[in-house]
Amino acid sequence: MTSYNKKTVEDIDVKGKKVLVRCDFNVPLADGKITDDKRIRESVKTLKYLLDNGAAVIACSHLGRPKGEFNMKYSLAPVAERLSELLGQKVIMASDVIGEDAKAKAAALKPGEIMLLENVRFHKEEEKNDPAFAKELASMAEIYVNDAFGTAHRAHASTAGVADYLPAVCGYLIQKEISIMGKALEDPKRPFVAILGGAKVSDKIGVINNLIDKVDTLIIGGGMAYTFMRAMGNSIGTSICEEDKLDLAREMMAKARAKGVSFIIPVDNIVGREYKPDTPFMRIYSDAIPDGWMGLDIGPTTQELFSKSLIGAGTVVWNGPMGVSEWDNFASGTIAVAQAVADSGAISIIGGGDSAAAVEKLGFADKMTHISTGGGASLEFLEGLELPGIACLNDKD
Repeated sequence: MTSYNKKTVEDIDVKGKKVLVRCDFNVPLADGKITDDKRIRESVKTLKYLLDNGAAVIACSHLGRPKGEFNMKYSLAPVAERLSELLGQKVIMASDVIGEDAKAKAAALKPGEIMLLENVRFHKEEEKNDPAFAKELASMAEIYVNDAFGTAHRAHASTAGVADYLPAVCGYLIQKEISIMGKALEDPKRPFVAILGGAKVSDKIGVINNLIDKVDTLIIGGGMAYTFMRAMGNSIGTSICEEDKLDLAREMMAKARAKGVSFIIPVDNIVGREYKPDTPFMRIYSDAIPDGWMGLDIGPTTQELFSKSLIGAGTVVWNGPMGVSEWDNFASGTIAVAQAVADSGAISIIGGGDSAAAVEKLGFADKMTHISTGGGASLEFLEGLELPGIACLNDKD
């Protein structure tokens, strides 16, 4: 496990310095309007700290997939507007990233002022982590702060490359992510229960392997559970199954047994005729899914089994929904697990992506200890991989 003991904004003197801050402003837009500003709100603590301590702040981020060209559909202008409201001061918007406008505005920026560069992915060099592009970005500032956990697993110019040219530290958001998740993996309050869902085993192999060595109980739901059922010799109808992962599934179950880890998969399921929200559905036990039916959620007995496994837990990590939770008929498994995690009194960590969205939508967000802001990044963290956007930051002495 990589230990992350990185310098933060509080470990350096920022007064009178120009500070380049990589934020995660990749927010959903509809007709040019922001539909969810959570990621912008999450950045305020770090930005306010820098401004209050006399830094001149140059914020940058990506938004969407503009494919390396200037496409104003993906402009960060709406973000600058919302951020101005949240900070209670004007955010100066640059019309480019490393062009004349950005450089002139950065040069004129005074302590206590903040500007936002245009979408860094308007340049194809960003995702290629091009050193010349990273150097141009870095040339506008004297210190680099990474606070974009959502892209910390990507080695891009603005997430890692700039750290080659500037002293580099993390903001409050990344610090919170790595301290809460790091502690859960390195020194968890026990019993430690992990709940993994989502469609594919292949997406979670690394996570399962890493967690089997650390947890007391491993609960598998979602589409990936059917590969494990099939590996146990059950018929699973037309449920999603990765035939080439059956041996691996058996290996993982054997490894869990050998380590004394309780490995729990669904005992009953809600199955549907087709992959559609309004398909006819029924409840069926896991060893008797009929031909022509597919598993779309965990059944009521499984909901009870999973919920009971969380009673008295010390730490719970949850990544991935239990069924097709965006469809009402197949959301009850995910709702039941969210309720059980909320009621468990455990330190609860929700790995970003679909499980975070489900918890927010169902109104359980304030009952969880920590909801990760990065789907892919939190998965790689749980897998024990090194995240380039964090590895590049300066270590505490």
